[in-house]
Amino acid sequence: MAHVSIIGSGNMGQAVSGLAAKGGNSVELFNSADAGKPVTGDIVVLAVPYAAVAGVVAARRAELAGKVVVDLTNPIDFATFDGLVVPADGSAAAEIAAALPESRVVKAFNTTFGGTLASGSVGGAAPTTVLIAGDDADAKAAVAALVQGGGLKAVDAGGLKRARELEALALLQITLAAGEKITWTGGFAVVN
Repeated sequence: MAHVSIIGSGNMGQAVSGLAAKGGNSVELFNSADAGKPVTGDIVVLAVPYAAVAGVVAARRAELAGKVVVDLTNPIDFATFDGLVVPADGSAAAEIAAALPESRVVKAFNTTFGGTLASGSVGGAAPTTVLIAGDDADAKAAVAALVQGGGLKAVDAGGLKRARELEALALLQITLAAGEKITWTGGFAVVN
């Protein structure tokens, strides 16, 4: 079992916390009032809005060294819902990896809504699948074990360069939900 630190206690932070605890992992959940509390998890999930990531990374860079850092952010232009706010050949995960060269960064959980993580299904029918991208095989395996331990499916989506496509997929899904074309308990499912 892993020790998981989740920075961010909102909807997604709570959902990942429940998933991790369901799998028997120990979990510590950080909110904004916990700025001075040290991060002790082997796996650290950044469950904050994309706009807050740079500040979290700057404040906790030394603590995150050597850890698996999971980025679940989506760098969406929330003013227009018309695109991502990272360069066309980049991703939020790539930015985090560049800022944390001593950490093993993995992109995961960003293509699922909190409700689908908590319920274990998409639209009440298909099982929730968490897509995982990263360049470190052991880090991806640790995140996959966390996901599978909580009863969900994990699919290796490739190297960290695939984070761009995962973020674009999330943009489409969020845009559809915000436009009331799908529900916030729906979304895309991976069926094999």
